[in-house]
Amino acid sequence: MAALSYKKSYRSTQSLQQFYTGGPFAVSSDGTFLACTCDDSIKIVDSSNASIKSTIEGDSEQVTALALSPDDRFLFSASHSRQIRVWDLSTQKCIRSWKGHDGPVMAMACDASGGLLATAGADRKVLVWDVDGGFCTHYFKGHKGVVTCIMFHPDPNCLLLFSGSDDATVRVWDLIAKKCAATMEKHFSAVVSLAMSEDRRFLLSAGRDKVVNMWDLKSYGCKTTIPTYEVLEAVCVISSGTAFYDSLLSQKPKKSKDATQEVYFLTVGERGIVRIWNSEGAVCLFEQKTSDVAFSLDENDLRRGFTASCMLPSDQGLLCITADQQFLFYSLLKHSKEDLDLSLCKRLIGYNEEIVDMKFLGEDENFLAVATNLEQVRVYDLASMSCSYVLAGHTGIVLCLDTFTSSSGSTLIVTGSKDNSVRLWDSERRRCIGVGVGHTGAVGAVACSKKGQNFFVSGSSDRTIKVWNIEGLNSDAEEPSSLKAKAVIAAHDKDINSLAIAPCDSYVCSGSQDRTACIWKLPDLVCVAKLKGHKRGIWSVEFSPVDRCVLTASGDKTIKMWTLDGSCLKTFEGHTSSVLRASFITRGTQFVSSGADGLLKLWTVKSNECIATYDEHEDKVWALAIGKKTEMLATGGGDAVINIWNDSTAAEKEEAFRKEEEGVLRGQELENAVSDADYAKAIQIAFELRRPHRLYELLSELCRKKDAVDHLRKALLHLRKEEVQQLFEYIREWNTKPRLCHNAQFVLFQVFSMLSPTDIVEVKGIGELLEGLIPYSQRHFSRIDRLERSTFLLDYTLVGMSVIEPEADRSKPLKNSGKKVDTEDTPDDPVYVKIESGSEATVETKQKKGSKKRKSKKSSEVVSYKKVKNLPNTEASVVSLQA
Repeated sequence: MAALSYKKSYRSTQSLQQFYTGGPFAVSSDGTFLACTCDDSIKIVDSSNASIKSTIEGDSEQVTALALSPDDRFLFSASHSRQIRVWDLSTQKCIRSWKGHDGPVMAMACDASGGLLATAGADRKVLVWDVDGGFCTHYFKGHKGVVTCIMFHPDPNCLLLFSGSDDATVRVWDLIAKKCAATMEKHFSAVVSLAMSEDRRFLLSAGRDKVVNMWDLKSYGCKTTIPTYEVLEAVCVISSGTAFYDSLLSQKPKKSKDATQEVYFLTVGERGIVRIWNSEGAVCLFEQKTSDVAFSLDENDLRRGFTASCMLPSDQGLLCITADQQFLFYSLLKHSKEDLDLSLCKRLIGYNEEIVDMKFLGEDENFLAVATNLEQVRVYDLASMSCSYVLAGHTGIVLCLDTFTSSSGSTLIVTGSKDNSVRLWDSERRRCIGVGVGHTGAVGAVACSKKGQNFFVSGSSDRTIKVWNIEGLNSDAEEPSSLKAKAVIAAHDKDINSLAIAPCDSYVCSGSQDRTACIWKLPDLVCVAKLKGHKRGIWSVEFSPVDRCVLTASGDKTIKMWTLDGSCLKTFEGHTSSVLRASFITRGTQFVSSGADGLLKLWTVKSNECIATYDEHEDKVWALAIGKKTEMLATGGGDAVINIWNDSTAAEKEEAFRKEEEGVLRGQELENAVSDADYAKAIQIAFELRRPHRLYELLSELCRKKDAVDHLRKALLHLRKEEVQQLFEYIREWNTKPRLCHNAQFVLFQVFSMLSPTDIVEVKGIGELLEGLIPYSQRHFSRIDRLERSTFLLDYTLVGMSVIEPEADRSKPLKNSGKKVDTEDTPDDPVYVKIESGSEATVETKQKKGSKKRKSKKSSEVVSYKKVKNLPNTEASVVSLQA
């Protein structure tokens, strides 16, 4: 067997984040990205894999309207603050903003040229703005209700604007005459969507009165009314040349007499199905057989399916948005001349709510089953991070799930829900094949057989554990079979949070809020051991894959390892809050844990050591899934984020080796440059290798040279901004040490001399760097000043003790106010001439004393001595001057 290598690091390779919380959205002109409202911010999302390309932060108010310019360069947004903003998508910066409405902006549209922006408000007004100037060009009043939808005429030469309102009217505004050209009244409820026919002759309007009206734009009269018998949310015209249009033409038996007036369009609404219509005869050409929407109830207890839809550009199909923040991408398939089908190509989930449990699916573990605060289980394709399918059937929130492979080789999913039931699903057929009823409380934990594959166990808030038998289950039946419990026991005093089955299928372990875990003998559920020691409820239990031991995670911030007889082997501490999940990896020698502190930790069992900690969540990490083959990790929690982690130990080791090898080569280049006296290159390499000590040695060597200033300037001349910032950081550190501060101050002076004030201000973090430099620099200068003043006292003391013997200077005569000094009386001894302010010069004679000569800096306040060379005696004379 190959030697077991520990995992030392994991890396988050994929992430599924929330990007849409409901409300307005916009699709790019090529369909490659979406602009979606996410609370008070705007997410720019890649439509292929739901990855967030960028985030535009708003003004802390809910976004109410969005629109993109025709060239996708600018994004227009409005929020409850009534502020209209223009964003440059290349820089994510707001280039212009203004206010114009007295209420929130409910809809906006940009004309084909991109120069005009129309906004519809809750204040019943329609305004048109010049995008470049930010001023209002048209101000329209007339609606008696909230204006809900707005659109420009697609032809740039036809300056018309259409608006629909809660007052059940559609108004046409003439931008040239600046007045209302027509008011079209035929609806009996709010108008929610407008669409233009391809030939620009007809306008379609959909309302919540369950009808679609087609208006003639010449007479502004209603040509026809198509009853749809459902509350509508959107109407879209199907253009010629698309796959939808071609499929409809092939289905049509013969050409109509008045084919020029035919308009193909589709509608979506509360029923959650897509229907395609022909305006001639109000015929429904296609109706989706089953809905892909999980229905929800709105504030008025009305069932809502789709909330919006649009035809994607470049014949990419149809996009529908659901009430539970899903983006469904459809394409139309033709099976025969009279048989059409709408194929769901992709499903992007905008908001997952709280993630409560997850498990990997598939032989290659390329699918992830996710339980959220919903009644459905969503299965994600990890390649595209799109929702592959949804398992719907529970009437309560799904709290837990587990997976296993049946004897026939199919992957089965077991779920437990707040509806007190458990369900068994066939992941390949995507349907429920068994339902187990019997618990009197919410089912919060399930665990599947590891070896026999013929049973699973469930634990509930009714404090009981049930063993369910799935032998002889008919998976081909149209209706789900009824599952029977072959064993049941009242296991704990409080809710059961977690269950785990041993690899040999002989034991099951249960963890409860009563702070205990119990090990039960299967299949009769006989208690083998009771694990006591935790001070809070137990959230997770797990059997070791190789040893006869159990791992428990508790709300007391600890993880404990137990033998099967109830003895505690080890206690692991490190989390700062409740530990919610713990699972073994690396054949039982390591495990990972997640907690309410939002951390993911990697532990080694043998050393009791946490070797890595990852912080990628902003809330509790409730769910932790481990890939059985790949040992890939998936984490999810209260922040509605799913992170996929891959083992990066080998990659990081290889990267470290590569960097070390590169560092050795670059280090040799540095030494070669030093030996060649190429200090500019050496300093550049020292910056690249991040070697501050070697850099200081190079700069110190330059400071000791004869032309230090020239050498330094030449070496520092070609530094980039990042390197200048790095140099400031190094100087700040050197400046704190008295031994290094002199050269640091010299280099700092040269840098300030070379750079202009503008360049210095542009250095990133210069304020913080200067705050670290100034106090130490002041301290160094104060110390030098004190030392200099102290030397004056030393000079005075040494002179007073006649220790210093000044040198003679015979070349200069002694002068003082034109008075001569007579030195003839004492030719053999040195003469000291003491001159006081406003008095005659007096001559003092002292016996010469042998001493060491010393030069010192003189002060005007201290008696100083000057050498007198013109005295006749060979001995030197010193003049004492007193200020």
